Amino acid sequence: MVFALALLAAAANAFATVLERVGLEQATPTHSSMRAVMVGVLHRPIWYAGLALTTASFLLQALALANGNLSTVQPIMVSEIVFLLAILGIWFHNPLGWREWLGAGGTAAGLGGFLALSSSTGGNARPSRDDWGLLIIACVGAVLLSTFAGRRGPRAWRAACYGVGAAVSFALTAAFIKTVADQWPKGIGFVFTHVEAYGVAAAGLAGLVLSQHALNAGPVAASQTALLIVNPLSSIVMGIWLFDDHLQTRGGREVFEALALAVMFLALFVLSTSPLIAQNEAHERLSTPLRGLEQAPAGGRA
Repeated sequence: MVFALALLAAAANAFATVLERVGLEQATPTHSSMRAVMVGVLHRPIWYAGLALTTASFLLQALALANGNLSTVQPIMVSEIVFLLAILGIWFHNPLGWREWLGAGGTAAGLGGFLALSSSTGGNARPSRDDWGLLIIACVGAVLLSTFAGRRGPRAWRAACYGVGAAVSFALTAAFIKTVADQWPKGIGFVFTHVEAYGVAAAGLAGLVLSQHALNAGPVAASQTALLIVNPLSSIVMGIWLFDDHLQTRGGREVFEALALAVMFLALFVLSTSPLIAQNEAHERLSTPLRGLEQAPAGGRA
């Protein structure tokens, strides 16, 4: 069930990304002011559908983390890029080439191999305040270091540095979400008297800001590769550190687990260099194939 919940969360987030993007494009012409954009999207049902899917993705991820462990759920979440490419290829009639098929197959093989070999168990420990404090200090230090390093150098280096900071922030967000999900049965009042609920908002906002900086700083391939590699690695470390996740290592399994992760990361790099991803992040318009869906409401308002 944990695998299914995590995959559904990844798929929902991919669909949400596309729907919200289409809603923004259809709301106003290019180069409109931020106020005009926000007013426009409020009249677009497709944007609300994207927002609903974003919420659904968050809830599905929380359920997966409540029933599973961090070192299993977060690696599965990187499959979002596979779903995104499938949507961009099938729904928008873009051809899928060898890069997309090889990347998707490699991601599935590497991820499946890692999950099968690691057979992660545990993950039910309750982190102490000291563990949280040390982890937060380590994460803040990593984010500050990567942000400082990203202020100079070639554009690809800067994008990768900001991507590392975003990845660490999102991994920390997932750790906070897992704790909040465990606290939820005790009531909403109990949840909001503990710092983890506010950590979800703070770490998530930091990750969002840094990911946008990464996209603006340089090539999409550099930022996405850093994000997709560092996030699951950070989550595995956090799962072992905070929640006592246990990855199987008998019979030299750790070597094959590392190889499976390497295959997945290489495949994710191939996917992040796909022209479909580059066009999506370079503000190529997506909504042309969907104009018919919004034609009547647009004419009605005119």
